[in-house]
Amino acid sequence: MAFTFVVPPELSAKEPPERRGIRRDQVRLLVIDRAAGRIEHTRFDKVGDYLRAGDLLVFNSSRTLPASLRGCECSASHGPCMEVRLAERLPDGSWLALLLCEQGDPFSCGLRAGMQIEFAEGLAATVLERDANIPRLWKLGFSISGTELVDLIYRLGKPIRYEYISAPWDLDYYQTVYATEPGSAEMPSAGRAFTWKLLLDLKRRGIDIAYIILHAGLSSYMDEEEYFVSRITAQKINRTREGAGRIIAVGTTVVRALESAASENGSVTEAHGYTRLKIDRHHKLRCVEGLLTGLHEPEASHLDLLSAFLPAEQIHVAYREAVARRYLWHEFGDLNLIL
Repeated sequence: MAFTFVVPPELSAKEPPERRGIRRDQVRLLVIDRAAGRIEHTRFDKVGDYLRAGDLLVFNSSRTLPASLRGCECSASHGPCMEVRLAERLPDGSWLALLLCEQGDPFSCGLRAGMQIEFAEGLAATVLERDANIPRLWKLGFSISGTELVDLIYRLGKPIRYEYISAPWDLDYYQTVYATEPGSAEMPSAGRAFTWKLLLDLKRRGIDIAYIILHAGLSSYMDEEEYFVSRITAQKINRTREGAGRIIAVGTTVVRALESAASENGSVTEAHGYTRLKIDRHHKLRCVEGLLTGLHEPEASHLDLLSAFLPAEQIHVAYREAVARRYLWHEFGDLNLIL
């Protein structure tokens, strides 16, 4: 299903809310009541007004990597330099990455299997092959691995920055306050607006919290992502469902993880795997009953996922209102709660 609409360029959030003079939890919130077909407009720090005791918020605690590295081909002829955008660590320790050449066509500067790329501090990588499912991604084998490689990535890398972002903001701006496990190429941004104060306020209201990990890849390219659902989180989900509370996913990554781990009857068990689950209007939600998410671009696959929660026309109406009321898009923008 194609969602076609126009987001004016000035509605792209060009900087974090903290650099716009507000707290991260003071972004705007568009609330859609699925049953009543009602749309409300509020501020994110009022989100507790739309939740109730017994609900369970499930967060993605993956931590954002500075996944943009600069490297140059190692050859006698001093080959091209490029931006290497890490997308996903594979089970064999190699990585999928998007290679963007600095000169000419970003996708055609002699990229080939066997190419050697040198980075700073002695780090190097071998281009192994194109990805079979997404040809614009390449498989890379780095000269070091494990925590040593992650440490170097944190020293050498920068956050992936898209053209609508006004400045190269520090990595801290691309983290949620609760992030723990490094691994995401792009920030799981639906949870960015939460502060520890807001989380504590929600706990006092009887709203429980649980965490999964799904290492988010490059949103324009990824179709397979690694996820972990712990035994504790599975137990909380099952208890919440037995008690008639609602399971509310904070982000589309959480929806993918939980729906991948859920059985046909909606119960969840401890799980670790790579999900290729495609969620759209044909998918019957097994476990997740509500969703907090950002505002998504026209024709993005995330909008297909929203159609598992809402009829297409309801999404169109809500997004038309969001544009008319000047909501802000992208990772530093405003949010949408679907209940």
